[in-house]
Amino acid sequence: MPIHKQHKYVHSQHLIHQQINQKINPTYKLHMAPPLSLPLLLTIILFSSSALFPLSEARHSKHISSLISQNLYNSIFLHKDDTACPAKNFYPYSAFIKATKRFPSFGSCGSPATRKREIAAFLAQISHETTGGWATAPDGPYSWGLCYKEEISPGSNYCDSTDLQWPCYPNKTYQGRGPIQLSWNFNYGPAGKALGFNGLKTPELVSNNSVLAFKTALWFWMTEQKPKPSCHDVMTGKYKPTAADLAANRTAGYGLVTNIINGRLECGIVSDARVNDRIGYFRRYAKLFKVGTGPNVDCESQKSF
Repeated sequence: MPIHKQHKYVHSQHLIHQQINQKINPTYKLHMAPPLSLPLLLTIILFSSSALFPLSEARHSKHISSLISQNLYNSIFLHKDDTACPAKNFYPYSAFIKATKRFPSFGSCGSPATRKREIAAFLAQISHETTGGWATAPDGPYSWGLCYKEEISPGSNYCDSTDLQWPCYPNKTYQGRGPIQLSWNFNYGPAGKALGFNGLKTPELVSNNSVLAFKTALWFWMTEQKPKPSCHDVMTGKYKPTAADLAANRTAGYGLVTNIINGRLECGIVSDARVNDRIGYFRRYAKLFKVGTGPNVDCESQKSF
């Protein structure tokens, strides 16, 4: 979301006043002020810096690497580089951090607990989408996120030919790719437009470029697609339910994020195994971040969008 900043300086008004006097009185001359003392000069520089770089930007400059270190990232994804994982070495910490810089609001809104919870929720959802875990897996089923980078044996080419705004490119397929398993032409098209690549013509880039892969997942997370809110707004308390949302019991929480991602197949079902897997990842990650999960972690009582 573009942020417009306006800076006003009294000094500019003084210059305008001088120019007016010069036009009215040709004999008017500028007089050089005496040299500034070093302490005064430093004070002016510091004041100017605070005006040009507000506190919000200073907070952004810390970036989410202050909340998730490489050690924590490695503790979360214990087996992503296991030889059994097809995505071995595809999801390094550096690629994740680089991708988040494209979305400075991610992990930077609200209290430290809110920020950590959002990051944990995002990582939990992409872990379910790319999981290689099973019930008796080493270190538990929720230690195997980011094991895959592309859907295995897709059941279709994921081309919605009725979508004329984002038409499918000949001989291209739009199966799940990347951490969020981006699917369908109507997602590849706008994701590519937002991130600067042709998602319809070159969808395979999402499973060939680590930074771009993370960017597509973050784009999906941060982008509102009405009537769905963005996952980011849900996890940071910015979600305002409509009358239809209230009627469908779509209350804020991790469960609503699941509804946004795959609600038509998973929500409104009692104890759905896929939903429980998402929750299992979230609870483990929230514990590692030392934050609570918050309410409404499942979507079994919610209607899908």
